[in-house]
Amino acid sequence: MRISLLLLLFLLIGTSCKQESTSEDTPALVRGQNAHGFARHSWQMDSLFTRIGVNQLENDLRWKAAISPHDDYSYAGPLYYEALRGINAPNIILIGVAHRARNFGLQDKIVFGNYTHWETPYGQIQVSPANREIMKKLSEDNFIVHDSMQLIEHSLEAIVPWIHRKNPGANIIPILVPYINYEGIDSISGKLAEAVNQVMENKQWEFGKDVAIVISNDAVHYGDLEWGDSKNMAPFGTDSLGTASARERDMEIIDKCLTGELSNKKIKTFTEYTVQPENYKEYKWVWCGRYSVPFGLAFANRLNELQYGESLQGDFLGYQSSIDHELIEVEDLGMETTAIANNRHWVAYTAIKYE
Repeated sequence: MRISLLLLLFLLIGTSCKQESTSEDTPALVRGQNAHGFARHSWQMDSLFTRIGVNQLENDLRWKAAISPHDDYSYAGPLYYEALRGINAPNIILIGVAHRARNFGLQDKIVFGNYTHWETPYGQIQVSPANREIMKKLSEDNFIVHDSMQLIEHSLEAIVPWIHRKNPGANIIPILVPYINYEGIDSISGKLAEAVNQVMENKQWEFGKDVAIVISNDAVHYGDLEWGDSKNMAPFGTDSLGTASARERDMEIIDKCLTGELSNKKIKTFTEYTVQPENYKEYKWVWCGRYSVPFGLAFANRLNELQYGESLQGDFLGYQSSIDHELIEVEDLGMETTAIANNRHWVAYTAIKYE
């Protein structure tokens, strides 16, 4: 998913990496829809749900957290639904990837925004006032407010329409996670959990009932074709055996790190699978959620410990790739796919719930 090159260049020229304004007097500021390929209109999303085979929404479930895909709807549509069908709290904290953090020199701090609303196919979804309350309780060493980074990032824009369709009155708190090493993830996620818990106590909110967390992620990016800079991301090869081995590696990561009772050890092990030990900015195994997943899980687990004195339990909901199932037709709906899908270039997705 990419916005136009001209828009990106404009943002890069017009934006510095300094902390942006967080004034209480900031007027309404709407984040528009920017990413290619996703739905722009309500009828597109409604048609997508019909093609997935969803006739009614499950609004009685109360999952505390979930991992959701963020790739093209044609490829990952069914897993979006699986991941988000139990997210029904009125306040949803979104933990996203910061794909272009390098462009802004962002690292070692989580990224908030000043936006008061996000544009979706169903109108505008409100950013919760708790967004600013949480920032007030955090040290500026732990976060930055950077609207331009939030504007060009697609990993949460992809998810928000699914949430808004289910709950038109929902509020969101969007947070992006750029390059952060495990020590930073462990430290900042704990401080964020403490800040969010204080806000929740003040508002008498409960985790799961009033607040839920959605973590954006796509699993392995695999192949040796059209990855940019002639990258070869197929360590097992691109034949059927290589594809199967890559899938097995993903399932190993899911089984060892992301399901069952969460723990710091599991979360750290995930980073050891996905990030180079000598350089935390480089991939070891190419999940674009190499920071959002461990951060989001550490944050959600700590919040659950603060509220309920126990760890979260993760349950596997599904795994697919862009080449292992019948795709959803979207072109006739005015949507698109933004990358090829074959044995030499494919992406995988997982859906996992936490209670």
